[in-house]
Amino acid sequence: MKRKWMEVIIITAFVTTLSAGNSSAQKQNDDQLLQARETVWRAWFAGDTKTLEKLVPPETIVMSGGEDKWKHQADVLRTAAEFHAQGGKLVRLEFPRTEVQHFGDVAIIWSSYVVETESGDKRSSDFGRVTEIFVWQHGRWTNPGWHTDATK
Repeated sequence: MKRKWMEVIIITAFVTTLSAGNSSAQKQNDDQLLQARETVWRAWFAGDTKTLEKLVPPETIVMSGGEDKWKHQADVLRTAAEFHAQGGKLVRLEFPRTEVQHFGDVAIIWSSYVVETESGDKRSSDFGRVTEIFVWQHGRWTNPGWHTDATK
């Protein structure tokens, strides 16, 4: 009987160790994922089209609330460059609530966001929700699609 309990304890310890290792790896993976997401947003506001070209692939589809036209990579690069060229600056970027789902090499990030920008002497704030799709490819996260809806 003692031997049976010892086997149960050893198996339980082994499974617990594996689970802890997986959650640690998942946490590290989520840290990389959320850093990639932050990089995409900040690159857009900075007009950093080189970074966006790496992280936002050609097959990207973007849907924004209140806009009839869907956007693709070229539109994302163009609008980022235009925002920056017009003197737009990011003042604040926050994601008050974020949840992540993983499906193999695909992750979906569900978030609420707060963005404050400045252009000239005018500041504006946007609040809303975003659903972002990320794919692990070639050793990094890429962002081939998202949908935003702004709330006022």
